[in-house]
Amino acid sequence: MSENPSALQNGDYAALADFRAALRIFLAFSEGEAVKAGLSPRQHQALLAIRGVPRGEATVGYLAQRLILRPHTVSELVKRLSILGLLESEVAHGDRRKLILHLTPKAEHLLQTLSAAHQQEIRRIKPMLADLLDRFG
Repeated sequence: MSENPSALQNGDYAALADFRAALRIFLAFSEGEAVKAGLSPRQHQALLAIRGVPRGEATVGYLAQRLILRPHTVSELVKRLSILGLLESEVAHGDRRKLILHLTPKAEHLLQTLSAAHQQEIRRIKPMLADLLDRFG
């Protein structure tokens, strides 16, 4: 890849196009798996973000950052996940304005199944992704 933006070559554009296509293919796979499991892609993404939070203290604010959404949108998402029996919340000890979000056992099981399928797909496409990344130098 060229380091000077004004000196982009045809191969640079092809590499970017191929990389974006590979990302979209994976996202389409992910979205399809979520729908098959009875979730919207955004619900799946929220569950994964909550499960993956390093400190184990996912909040609406944290989810808003991870999902690149506004807090009020995430609040509605949290409400829907709670109604589905996938999420529980508790008031934070040091700050009563914050809710700490926890997955229910039902959500843990669902997410484990989805994550195993995603790991398998990533392993399958890993060589292709590595080749695409190598094209960027």
